[in-house]
Amino acid sequence: MTALQLLKERGQQDQRQALFAKAEEISADLGRRGAELDTEGKPPIAEIATLKAEGLLNALHATDIGGGGLDWIDGLRLVRILARGESSIGQLLGYHYVNSQYPYWAAQDAQKAHDLGVETVAKSLYWGAAVNPRDPGLTLTTSGDHYLLNGRKTFSTGAHVSDRINANAAFGDQIANVTLPTDRPGYIANDDWDNIGQRLSDSGSVEFRDFPVYESDFLFPLADKDATPAVQATFNTPLIQLVFVNFYLGTAEGALAAATEYVRTTTRPWLTSGVDAAREDPYILERIGEFRAALKASAALADVAADAVQSALSRGRNVTERERGEAAIEAYEAKVNATHISLDVTSRVFELMGARATASSHRFDRYWRNVRTHTLHDPVFYKAREVGDFALNGRVPEPSLYN
Repeated sequence: MTALQLLKERGQQDQRQALFAKAEEISADLGRRGAELDTEGKPPIAEIATLKAEGLLNALHATDIGGGGLDWIDGLRLVRILARGESSIGQLLGYHYVNSQYPYWAAQDAQKAHDLGVETVAKSLYWGAAVNPRDPGLTLTTSGDHYLLNGRKTFSTGAHVSDRINANAAFGDQIANVTLPTDRPGYIANDDWDNIGQRLSDSGSVEFRDFPVYESDFLFPLADKDATPAVQATFNTPLIQLVFVNFYLGTAEGALAAATEYVRTTTRPWLTSGVDAAREDPYILERIGEFRAALKASAALADVAADAVQSALSRGRNVTERERGEAAIEAYEAKVNATHISLDVTSRVFELMGARATASSHRFDRYWRNVRTHTLHDPVFYKAREVGDFALNGRVPEPSLYN
């Protein structure tokens, strides 16, 4: 290795350490304000501004355009760290990573993808999406030398905070895939997200009313509705599933950390425990040990899955359907495991803390509410079925926005 290469590698390591340190700092601040933020449930405009200012939005972009140069394994770890402090912010960071990186592997024009990346890093843009496949969808029509986009999407995570948004729309018998600035007239983010969990995820509906769309907004040419996409272009699904995995686990890790601190400082020993402090109660120690071990194992599985998906994605246009499917299965195995572990830990931490911990002022239930809300995004038993079908019959999932 040359001296120049060594300096470059050291610089990248310093950048990596700085990003992780900043993520830990932001997560700790979010955790301190967690109960208040959950109570208010407002779009996290200030929190996203912090992620922009500290460079976390650009962590996965290449260093030669000013990004952090991190890989997906590290990027997903950053999601996990932020989710310990506030689950919705972890979710939003992960969604941004998938949406902003999507052009690199999906766009047919490499220069266009590069230009989008340069603009994103230079302006620290936050990327959202309006692609929920279960909605009727958006429609695109011609209007002179451009197009008009109309329609409504029920869910669009980061509706108010997005600077760019990926969307797909019907254009007659074809599908348009576009990436759009949200500061154009005709984009409306509604204040209708009022669910029990992920209250800061800003996941309400969005509408497009005669929203102007130009040829330069197309990520790739119009395609027939039944056209088979390039294998590389379907990696957004296993990656978004890994985002789910990591912010579920981060949320559960945050719940366990909060419960551990509460036991250490507040919980009183039970009458017949025979100990002077709750932190010496053998049953509490056993529970904490079990929860910690389960979360460590699930996080390790998540990292293995991230490595598998990243390795397959790195093959570029040479990746095969089988390779993509096998990598996706690893992500789905992690999804099944993380779902069960996070729901278990976030609900059972109350066994450690005791009855006083259920006071609404603590809002310790937010950890469970957050995981419970999002784990219904797509039923985990369908993911388990896909894993079982692969194990038993050797079949890989057919690519879709859920598979």
